[in-house]
Amino acid sequence: MTELAPIIQLGNPILRQKAAWVENIQDEHIQKLIKDLIATVGEANGVGIAAPQVAQSYRLFIVASRPNARYPNAPEMEPTAMINPKIIAHSTEVVKDWEGCLSVPGIRGLVPRYKTIEVEYTDCQGNLQKQELTDFIARIFQHEYDHLEGIVFVDRIENTLDMITEQEYQQRVVKK
Repeated sequence: MTELAPIIQLGNPILRQKAAWVENIQDEHIQKLIKDLIATVGEANGVGIAAPQVAQSYRLFIVASRPNARYPNAPEMEPTAMINPKIIAHSTEVVKDWEGCLSVPGIRGLVPRYKTIEVEYTDCQGNLQKQELTDFIARIFQHEYDHLEGIVFVDRIENTLDMITEQEYQQRVVKK
């Protein structure tokens, strides 16, 4: 049975740990975790969620871009489980854009990220996938990948002036 998982918040030490490699993708616990993460990210109006955000320190995240209240201009895609992901190449071009995080509620920040990345990951059936991701989807991947390394988006903000509350973000950025 799929369950909504409680999302841990900044300050919980699990968010600062390097996540463990997933050894057996077909393990019942891992397959249930994938389903729970997909349900949780949808309910929370997120566009991605990493296993460490629900206190499960595994190298696994979901990329689930779709327009919602938090990201009204997000592109639509099927929620995708990415297990033991890697960034194998990236563009030299870096773009700053607004990010939020389900584990850091109420805050947004301008975060520099690579515009284009080439990635490898194992899907939930155990198949190795290789993809080039750009723009918003590349940003989601990099944000979630950071969670597997014990990094949160506020660590990447270059200046505290690049931070804004969620309320101001909705008024000044979304409603422009």
